[in-house]
Amino acid sequence: MVVRVLHLTGSPVSAFHDDLSRLYAADCLRATHDPARYDHVVAHVAPDGRWRFPTELSDDALAAAQALTLPQAVDHLTRLQVDVMVPQMFCLPGMTTYRSLFDLLAIPYVGNPPDVMALGAHKARTRAVVEAAGVSVPPGQVVRRGQSVTLDPPVVVKPVDADNSLGVSLVTTEAGYGQALDTAFDHADEVLVERFVPLGREVRCGVLERAGQLSCLPLEEYAVDAVTKPIRDAADKLRRAEAGDLHLVAKDAEHAWLVDPTDPVTPAVWRAAAACHRALGCRDYSLFDFRVDPEGRVWFLEASLYWSFAPTSVLTAMAGAAGTDLCDGFEDAVRSAVARRPS
Repeated sequence: MVVRVLHLTGSPVSAFHDDLSRLYAADCLRATHDPARYDHVVAHVAPDGRWRFPTELSDDALAAAQALTLPQAVDHLTRLQVDVMVPQMFCLPGMTTYRSLFDLLAIPYVGNPPDVMALGAHKARTRAVVEAAGVSVPPGQVVRRGQSVTLDPPVVVKPVDADNSLGVSLVTTEAGYGQALDTAFDHADEVLVERFVPLGREVRCGVLERAGQLSCLPLEEYAVDAVTKPIRDAADKLRRAEAGDLHLVAKDAEHAWLVDPTDPVTPAVWRAAAACHRALGCRDYSLFDFRVDPEGRVWFLEASLYWSFAPTSVLTAMAGAAGTDLCDGFEDAVRSAVARRPS
C-alpha cells in the first residue's frame, strides 16, 4: 500500500523560519523519495498566513501554486485524503497551533503533540519539569524587562523561547548584563538567566520511541573550548551565504562529531535523556542538549523536540550510527503515526 504523506512546511511568523523549514523539508523529500512506498505531497504556509500546495519547494513552484485562505486550505486538505503528516515547521505556531489543526482534522502526524512542543519550546518550563524528574539543571532565574537579576556572573543569558541560540550571551561581569539582556529581549518577552556550567563537554542525545520502548542514540559532541568557545551561539548553527541562502554550520567534523558509545560519559547522559523524554511526555523521538562539567556531572540545557528526517538532521546522524538508516527511521515513524489514526 502506498502511503500518502503530507509535509507541512513554511512559517506564518517570519521569512527566516520559512527558509529554515524549506531547507530541511526539501532535503527530506529528496532522501525519502520512494514512489513504491510513498505519495509525497507538500503544504506550505507563507509568512502572510496563506497556504499553498506546490509540487515541490522551489521558489518557482511556490510562485506557481495557488494561494489559499485557511478555510480553502482545510477544504483542500480534506479532499487530499492524507494518511499521515510530517511536521516541518519550526516556529512556535507551526509547532503548536498548526499541529492542533491536524488533530482536529483527525490526520495523524509524526512526532510530538502540540502541548509537548509548547512545553519544550519554553526553556524555563522545560527545565522545571525535568528537574522535578531528577535531572540536574543549573541554578536559574526568569526575568522580564525592568526586573533585576539576582544571580552573580558568570551566567548564560538566553531568550526563554527562541531557537538556534538566537540572542544567547555569556555574561562574565555585572557590567555585561545590560547588553546581554537587551539582546535577549529582542527575541522574547522573558529571559532565562542560568548559572554558567564550566567545561567539560557539551553533547546532544537523541531518543527514539517505538511501541513504548525507548532507545537512546549515540551522542553528538560539539566543538567548545573553555577559553576560546565557552558556549555555542547562533553563528555555530546557521549562516546565510553571500547569495542569501540559509545553510547549516554544525554539520562537519570541525564543529560536531559522534561520540563512541563506549565513552564513559554516555551512560549518564542516556539516563538523563530518557528521564527528560518521559517527564516531558514526548512521543516518537526527542533530542536534548547537556553540559558535562569537569567533574563529569551532567546538566540539562534544553530540548529540541523535532526531527526533519533530512540527511543533515542530527537525529538522522545519531540513528544512522546506531544502525537505523534514514529511510528505515522514516518508515518506522510514519507507521507509528498511521497506527494512531482514529478508527
